[in-house]
Amino acid sequence: MLSGLTVSSRENLTSRVYAQLREALMAGRFWPGQRLRIQEIAQAMGVSQTPVREAIMQLVREGGLEMRSSQAITVTNLSLTRYKELREVRLLLEGLATEKATPLLTASDFARLDELHHQLVAAEKGGDHEAAHFTNFHFHFLIYRASQMVDLVSLLESAWLRNGPLLKFLYPHAPPTYSGPHQHLTLMKALRRRDAAAARQAIQDDIIEGGARLVALMEQIAAGEVELLDMPDGSFQLNFRAQGRRKRRA
Repeated sequence: MLSGLTVSSRENLTSRVYAQLREALMAGRFWPGQRLRIQEIAQAMGVSQTPVREAIMQLVREGGLEMRSSQAITVTNLSLTRYKELREVRLLLEGLATEKATPLLTASDFARLDELHHQLVAAEKGGDHEAAHFTNFHFHFLIYRASQMVDLVSLLESAWLRNGPLLKFLYPHAPPTYSGPHQHLTLMKALRRRDAAAARQAIQDDIIEGGARLVALMEQIAAGEVELLDMPDGSFQLNFRAQGRRKRRA
């Protein structure tokens, strides 16, 4: 899960480490509740522990990570209640960002959206779940950043910082499904028509419909019907046979 994190020695190391970890959290590269170790991250990124520690403290302040002690750093794990609360915020803010972006998207933006959507579909079919998370993240934020509303995008990044790790639950147990065409296709049609209201509705429908199975899975986790197991090799898996409360290996 730490592979692919790199920094350039020619730039401010703390800023680079922070940016890499922040995007990884937003794009669903880490599991909810996953324990992070400063030494392991530093080794993976080829830097000393100091910039990693400083970046982690910044992410703790933003709510993407939690720190109970210098040795207990974990990825934020939203409860079902907090996820639904955050979803309400996202519906408003992502709808607004999409509406504002609609008249500003360029031909190259549309070409890139098409490319990202095809990559997402291919990654899902090929079972490359991490690529699917990462591509979906870039699809959405290409639109949001096109709004040219810096503070709005910053708020959305903060929301995805908390929400992103839950994307790990999507595959293979709760993949996004749609009763009709993929909502990305509906969204892109509305954007090309410059129909801001329809585009706003499509992005909100994508959040609700595409995340319906995730909510159902989180309800099972909250009810103790599923537990998240921390495996000895550092990986994670969901156990659907659990009847008790969710347990994690210390």
